[in-house]
Amino acid sequence: MSKKVITMGEIMLRLSTPGHLKFEQADTLEVVYGGGEANVAVSLANYGLDAYFVTKLPENPIGQSAVNSLRRFGVKEDYIARGGERIGIYYLETGASMRPSKVVYDRANSAIAEAEILDFDFDKIFKGADWFHFSGITPAISDKAALLTETALKAAKRHGVMVSVDLNYRKKLWTPEKAQQIMTKLMAYVDVCIGNEEDAEKVLGFKPGETDVTKGELELEGYKTIFKQMKDKFGFKYVASSLRESYSASDNGWSAMIYDGNEFYHSKKYDIRIVDRVGGGDSFAAGLIYGLITDQNFKDALEFGVAASALKHTIPGDFNHSTVEEVMNLVKGDASGRVQR
Repeated sequence: MSKKVITMGEIMLRLSTPGHLKFEQADTLEVVYGGGEANVAVSLANYGLDAYFVTKLPENPIGQSAVNSLRRFGVKEDYIARGGERIGIYYLETGASMRPSKVVYDRANSAIAEAEILDFDFDKIFKGADWFHFSGITPAISDKAALLTETALKAAKRHGVMVSVDLNYRKKLWTPEKAQQIMTKLMAYVDVCIGNEEDAEKVLGFKPGETDVTKGELELEGYKTIFKQMKDKFGFKYVASSLRESYSASDNGWSAMIYDGNEFYHSKKYDIRIVDRVGGGDSFAAGLIYGLITDQNFKDALEFGVAASALKHTIPGDFNHSTVEEVMNLVKGDASGRVQR
């Protein structure tokens, strides 16, 4: 019997400049759909789980196109509410070498940001569910969405569902003070906490030692310190973080660490040439969830998540289309990139 996984958040229309053009150069924009929890749902559906995405989308052709983008990859749409005025949009300029990528949001007053609790039957949604995943982006988009997230978390716990969060701090959506005010309260419902060094500091107030991601350096002892503090404060079952060493916008080192309360484990490291880094963290979260929900030990689950997200960096768009077999081949050591015939 397949596992039932629920994710909840905003799916947006993504408008990207072709190739590596700057916004000022582009005469056309490429259309895909994506968003943190939607990206996770697509990955988990692709791995064979029953993945449901909870959101609200307008009853118009753009809203339907977003639904279709999920349906195409096997995500179940049973719990998508329809209504509201608009879908959120974000514009992406993909950087290269020393020029960073840029994102411009146009998502105020989107359908999910304005959604009401009565738009969803959370007891029905979480009946028989095995896992619920959300991110710090969802409560950041509006006060209504923050309340919606808390309501969903309470329902998930009533039904005995495992809960994961990707802290995902977005400075364009809220301040560290507001993030900590809202997110600290939500951590009471979380079993698996995922976040990088900025997330831990801005969302929960923990700073990992001397790490400076802009210098391409990692100071793992700093992560161990905050992982212990986070577990002690919130009682998480697992604390995990992707570890990005940013040499440039084109080349990154990519690994991860996890802590189960007794042992720290640092994964294999991949040196990746980036095609599209958007959704990289979401694909890590999805891979980790898949590993844990299919009863892999936490170290193997972490290796699956890191390999899955390394592959995502080579795929255009928000979604990770790698299969379980492709991820496992990379876990086992085939990083050659040779043509498969």
